[in-house]
Amino acid sequence: MKTISEIIQIAQRTLKIELEGISSLSSKINNDFGVIINHLLNIKGRVILTGIGKSAIIAQKIVATLNSTGTPSIFMHAADAIHGDLGIIQQNDTVICISKSGNTPEIKVLVPLLKLAGHTVIAMVGDINSFLALQADYILDTTTSMEACPHNLAPTTSTTAQLIMGDMIAVCLLECREFSSADFAKYHPGGSLGKRLYLKVSDLYIHNEKPQIDPDAAIRNVILEITRNRLGAVTVVEGDTILGIITDGDIRRMMEKFESFAELTAKDIMGRNPRLIDSDELAVNALSILRSNNITQLIVTKDGSYKGIIHLHDLLKEGII
Repeated sequence: MKTISEIIQIAQRTLKIELEGISSLSSKINNDFGVIINHLLNIKGRVILTGIGKSAIIAQKIVATLNSTGTPSIFMHAADAIHGDLGIIQQNDTVICISKSGNTPEIKVLVPLLKLAGHTVIAMVGDINSFLALQADYILDTTTSMEACPHNLAPTTSTTAQLIMGDMIAVCLLECREFSSADFAKYHPGGSLGKRLYLKVSDLYIHNEKPQIDPDAAIRNVILEITRNRLGAVTVVEGDTILGIITDGDIRRMMEKFESFAELTAKDIMGRNPRLIDSDELAVNALSILRSNNITQLIVTKDGSYKGIIHLHDLLKEGII
């Protein structure tokens, strides 16, 4: 049984070994890496990633990252490939084959078949003298000196290096294509991430009431309007002009400041510099304004005209926060 102190030492040692392994990749990012990126940018087909064991799992993650950042990719398990799944690969596809040793039986069967069919093969490999490396058209060197496993057996540092190499490929392709946040939103329409990229203020405020009050309205009417619309605020409007906003907080401060408020009107207690946001703005921008000003409501406008109020709760309900 290990003590807490010993467990912490094991974790720290693991981290140190893996960090050293990742750092060693820096010297392997050279002109050949740039040539590979240019090749992937210019292919007419897809990127097929394949591997066996833990490398296959890493390949699946890289496929997910590439697909989400604009590079069409497919995972093909190396074992399944030699039992019928080679039909996945089309004429203009490029294959990235991931393997630590580069000498597994499945790889030795698969790679010659890929070459025979005329496919470009990129080896992401931990041994540049292996069968895979010698057969490949291009090499991504993910050699690491040791695994974090104390027996130097369980794939740990090596798979981390593969994962990082995949991330470097994806980010380089993303930036070379000038892949924007708007493009990103096309591939992530669901969940809070997608909503942060496409949901607009106009999608939210329209579900709320449109509280407004005349500047000369009595305080009783102000309170009733705030209560009726359940947004914690009311906009003070005269004609088409937004004069200010009255919030629940303004009502409390009024009661602290004045002994009697029977003669007060909306214009006497309103905030005269309300925060506004255009209805076409992204909802995430509304969140930024709310946070930076420590407030919970924003007045929504369109072409200078008052449209309604967006509340912090609207963003909470949509999962923006």
